[in-house]
Formats: sequence, C-alpha cells, structure tokens
Amino acid sequence: MATIKVHGSPYSTATMRVTATLYEKQIEFEFFNINMRNGEHKKEPFISLNPFGQVPAFEDGDLKLFESRAITQYINHEYADKGTKLTSSDSKKLAIMGVWSEVESHHFDQVASKLVWELGIKTLFGIPLDPKIVEENEAKLDSILDVYEKRLSESKYFGGDSFTLVDLHHLPSLHYLMKSQSKKLFESRPHVSAWVADITARPAWV
Repeated sequence: MATIKVHGSPYSTATMRVTATLYEKQIEFEFFNINMRNGEHKKEPFISLNPFGQVPAFEDGDLKLFESRAITQYINHEYADKGTKLTSSDSKKLAIMGVWSEVESHHFDQVASKLVWELGIKTLFGIPLDPKIVEENEAKLDSILDVYEKRLSESKYFGGDSFTLVDLHHLPSLHYLMKSQSKKLFESRPHVSAWVADITARPAWV
C-alpha cells in the first residue's frame, strides 16, 4: 500500500503539479478526491491538513505538507534516485533554475491562473466568463511570453538542456490554456511553441 497520499481535485492546477511530479518520479500514491463544489476543502478533516483550505494536501508517512511547489521540491529531493531527475547538482544551473522558478510563480502563474479560471474552469462548469479580465490578462501574458521566447531561443528548457521542475510547474496551466483562445499567444512564438509541444508530450504528463 502506498504511503504517499495526495488530497486534491483533478481540476486543480496545484494538484496536477504534485501528481505530475509523482508520475515523473515513478512513485506510487493514493489519491483522495476533495469535492470543492461541496466545500470539502474548507471543512474537517481536510482543513487539518491545510489550514488555508486550499488543495492539495500531501502526506508521506507522518510528514504532512501543503503548498504545491514545496511538495514538488520535497518529492524531488526525497526521491532523487527514482524516475526523472528534475533538478541539477551544479550550483550555477541550480541558480538559473531558481530564477525561472520565481518567474513561473510570481509572473506567469499570477496571470495564467486568472485565465485558467475564466477560460478553463468557468467553461467546465458553465459559468459565464468576464471578457475584461480575459483581455487584461492576455495582454499581460503576451508580454511575459516575449521574455519566454527570448529565454527559450537560448536554452531548450528554462533550467538548461534538461527538463526540470521549472518546466513541469507550467504544465497544469498549459493544460487549460492550450485548449482555449489563449493558445494563439503560445503558438505565435516558435521557441515557446516548440517547448510547449515538447513538455506536454512527456509520457508522465500524458
């Protein structure tokens, strides 16, 4: 029986971030679906795992974690000898990874998460989208992807020549955005488009 437990929603990008890492590392785990429409993430027993009432929550034996990027870092370090190596032991490459990890978290995700909500989640549940929010955030994403295009013209992946957690952390948002009108922003940039095609075709993600 797997000792790792993931409590989350299959629709949640943060949950996907964790499960994608586990699949890349070829680690067995148990998944516990949290029904967010019924507010299970704001009640016990889930709230004891994440006091902020947000998915996912993670357990590995007696260790309990929340915050998806902290969880993926833990998985990558604790199970370094399993599956795909998702980081570097070289300090300079690690520093570059750190920079682009911050960019993904503080720039890309801040915009992408709003577009995912409007163009992905709302669509799934038949909720009308807000065109103004979409327009504002597509403009912001357009500028961010200009920076991405330059970086990816110099390097196959954000951390260098190998796929790392930095690239993986983008996958959940791409899952929604590449099925929406926003895909044109990615497809219009050759290096960004090639990177998206590469990482979304990875067997662990598929």
